[in-house]
Amino acid sequence: MPRSPLDRLLAEIRACQICAAQLPDGVRPVLQASATARLLIVSQAPGRKVHLSGVPFDDVSGDRLRDWLGLDKAAFYDAARVAIVPMGFCFPGTARGADLPPRRECAPTWHPRLLPLLKKVDLTLAIGRFAQVGLLGPLAGASLTDTVRDWRMHLAGGVLPLPHPSPRNQLWTKRNPWFAEELLPVLRERVARILHS
Repeated sequence: MPRSPLDRLLAEIRACQICAAQLPDGVRPVLQASATARLLIVSQAPGRKVHLSGVPFDDVSGDRLRDWLGLDKAAFYDAARVAIVPMGFCFPGTARGADLPPRRECAPTWHPRLLPLLKKVDLTLAIGRFAQVGLLGPLAGASLTDTVRDWRMHLAGGVLPLPHPSPRNQLWTKRNPWFAEELLPVLRERVARILHS
């Protein structure tokens, strides 16, 4: 049976070597996608643990994100319903104890070809500043907090901005109680509705 254009593109992405010389831990693109996905999660780039396992959000951040979404692992990793397409597909390495930003070559090379093939997506989550700037462009606020605070406006256009679920951002969530009180209930309701309709 011939492979679909999406299957061929995913194979091409998984064989990508564009940034190989700049990736100290080697090349390992990590993503999941299918033509039937209803939820699209656009994040930053895999961390070291995800690089080693090859499974998106296979870390503490993933546990927290699944809690935010109200999804168990089976639903989250169901590629027929959930696509996970970071701004950078490979772990970029670290500097001074923190992960480096996504490689700049990745999203411009692959997103324009990949995202249009995800025609069933009803909701896109823009997780972290890099994803928000990449997806929202000039509509992104001056900071992550500004962008997430304007979540109602962005949601009307099908994109919901979120902070990164890293444990490093627990202070952010404490300083912004509206996130848990106002945004998360809407997120969970919307995710449940689109994945079960």
